Amino acid sequence: MKWPLGAVIAQACHACTAVTHLFYNDAHTQAYLADLDNMHKVVLEAADEADLQTLCSKLKEDDIQHKLWIEQPENVATCLVTKPYPKDKVQSYFKKYKLLKV
Repeated sequence: MKWPLGAVIAQACHACTAVTHLFYNDAHTQAYLADLDNMHKVVLEAADEADLQTLCSKLKEDDIQHKLWIEQPENVATCLVTKPYPKDKVQSYFKKYKLLKV
């Protein structure tokens, strides 16, 4: 997506906040929140909206809890965030993606 950097960051913030709210009572989420000074996030780049939708479908199929952020009023998928998981549980879904570079 050809969005300004600030808009891309806002999308990630929206999605992170939403996934934290949705899965707040989850044990992995609580453990993640309990260690505020050591939080770890990885920001990867998807090719386009279709790529995000394909990933979303695979995660749903395998019961990996996540939030696909849909920007309104445009109704465009802009960001996907999983709830906190151990790395070995979700790493395979993201191997094809590279770190976001701006």
